Amino acid sequence: MNKLFLTATLLVSGFLVFAQGGDRFFPPSQLTTVGAYYYPEHWDSSQWERDIRKMAEMGFEFTHFAEFAWAQLEPEEGKYDFAWLDKAVALAAKYNLGVVMCTSTATPPVWLTRKHPEILMRNEDGTLYDHGARQHASFSSSFYRSYSLKMVEELARRYGQDARIIGWQLDNEPRKFMDFSNDAHQRFRDWLREKYQTIDALNKAWGTSFWSALYSSFDQINIPRPSQWGTNYHQRLDHSHFADHETASFLDAQARVIRKHASPAQWITSNYIPMYDVGYIGQSRELDFVSYTRYMVYGGDRGIGRKGYRLGEYTRIGMANDFFRPLKGYYGVMELQPGQVNWGTVNSQPLPGAVSLWLWHVFAGGSRFTCTYRFRAPTYGYEQYHYGIVGPDGVTPTPGGLEFSLFTREVEKLRKNYDPKAQLPSRYTKRKAALLFDAGNVMAINMNPQTREWNTEGHFLKYYRALKSFGAPVDFIRDTARFEDYPVLIVPALQQVNRAVLEKLKAYAAGGGHLVMTVRTGHQDQNGHFWEAPFAAPTREIMGADIEFYDLLPSHAPDSVVYNRKKYGWTSWGEILKPHSGTETWATFSGDFYAGKAAVTHHRLGKGTVTYLGVDSRSGDLEKDILLKLYRQLRIPVENYPPGILVEYRDGFGIALNYSDKPYEMTLREQAKIMTGTRVINPGGVLVWKE
Repeated sequence: MNKLFLTATLLVSGFLVFAQGGDRFFPPSQLTTVGAYYYPEHWDSSQWERDIRKMAEMGFEFTHFAEFAWAQLEPEEGKYDFAWLDKAVALAAKYNLGVVMCTSTATPPVWLTRKHPEILMRNEDGTLYDHGARQHASFSSSFYRSYSLKMVEELARRYGQDARIIGWQLDNEPRKFMDFSNDAHQRFRDWLREKYQTIDALNKAWGTSFWSALYSSFDQINIPRPSQWGTNYHQRLDHSHFADHETASFLDAQARVIRKHASPAQWITSNYIPMYDVGYIGQSRELDFVSYTRYMVYGGDRGIGRKGYRLGEYTRIGMANDFFRPLKGYYGVMELQPGQVNWGTVNSQPLPGAVSLWLWHVFAGGSRFTCTYRFRAPTYGYEQYHYGIVGPDGVTPTPGGLEFSLFTREVEKLRKNYDPKAQLPSRYTKRKAALLFDAGNVMAINMNPQTREWNTEGHFLKYYRALKSFGAPVDFIRDTARFEDYPVLIVPALQQVNRAVLEKLKAYAAGGGHLVMTVRTGHQDQNGHFWEAPFAAPTREIMGADIEFYDLLPSHAPDSVVYNRKKYGWTSWGEILKPHSGTETWATFSGDFYAGKAAVTHHRLGKGTVTYLGVDSRSGDLEKDILLKLYRQLRIPVENYPPGILVEYRDGFGIALNYSDKPYEMTLREQAKIMTGTRVINPGGVLVWKE
């Protein structure tokens, strides 16, 4: 292996060494800290002290105020009431709880929506959203932005120098909007004008010669309508990028206002729902770090085995950890499911121990904090039946609440055993890998998938699950990252790519890196145009093969690829490869007119290698077996954890998690000291040890 990689594993930011900014806000010896949302405005003020005292008694170290309280903070335009919030902050401080202060921009007050109904989102058919929900105002509304920033500034003036406030959360689960208001149309045109400068440049990028779609002015352009068949693909993609920009820029504007008044000790973040087909996550430059929301049992995932739905899909937390952490070098989790929820398709009870499992999984990825929605279960409103840490009486702990409380005690035990000089095991760091990710590319593929069999996130997961079965630490990285920090770099379905990134990938392999590229990579330039050259021409030298053609199969007629005399089924995407001289064929197609043609190739490039998987298998077994061959060739020892078993290391501790439906016995080194759990880990169980 290139000697560079042996040292780089201890130097890179992210999973292996946390960014210094994180140490400024979160002392390393603290490891992590735990909090809970509280809504003083939902309860009689006579109950506040009892509730906050209970929160502290259960081991929580911070709370979270004012998320949806704009109407209480500014009951009339320009008239602010902070007295109630001052009282809540004082009570939190009395019981040694830090406070995360939230901007309430997800819920504008009725006086604003009635005075300026144009702040509300407008549907494609012209109907307006109305007051009484949340996230019904548009980030593209100039009035909404101006009124929001006035309120945020008043909040920042009040609490920006308050030592009891540890940080700020902007908005709540911000998302991109499909708004058809006049402001949105004009801001889209202005965004396009800034991006392209001239209408001729836009016409070229959008290919408007096709179907007589030429524009002579930016003012002629409208937001593309989802219901209209055949709308320009490039226009739709640009509008998606614009919507990402609107979300990110609104958060940045809030952060800049807060920073004018806030202490440097107060951090600023926002809590995102982990989605991999949006570009606004990580785009707000003013945030200190990003945090995410994760719910695991809501009827959306079956998990492993008959009762797996009570634990959830085993990679959902891990993939979010590994996606969010590299954005700033550290991260937090602002909402982690405390128990049964009310908004899913089937709101089942989690398995006893599941909440503890999720807490440890968040911890295992390096999170600096975990917070939960919410401390006290609501008695009214849209989220009735949603569990909290305690029930609606404010006194009785829920099962998940007890598991949160237990976790705080277990973390305290780890703090007492923390060794600041502890290093991650070299056997672990040597397996490190990265997946190159570009949200715009995912959007582009999802707008034009070519087959119902294709699933972009599912394609990523085949490689991610394989790496996790090896016990490998993983980062999702952007093309601005240092590729050379990773011994193995996987480039999954990077369909749109510019020549500069291709040159960077080539240099990575030539310098000693081991590059894995997959189907659909390099088909188009950054504008989504095919190259005016043979298919995927700029990638051919890197991959060491030509793509003769690609095929797509219907679900009822799968075929197979043969590797090492074993057959693997596929339907969604297959590229028939013609290897160049010196390129090895590792797998071939079978069962159709191109039987015997190469499906997977491998060749040396400079000091490194390039492996190209020209097929997307149905089960992911092919992807795992090809990666296993590569790791063995590189003499990197790997584990062989079964599906649902995940093992990570941080701060001198090992964490093993069991999402499977069978007990799993963990092999530990002789000197290992068990901190919690046992070597035999039952389904839903956790083992934590000190190396």
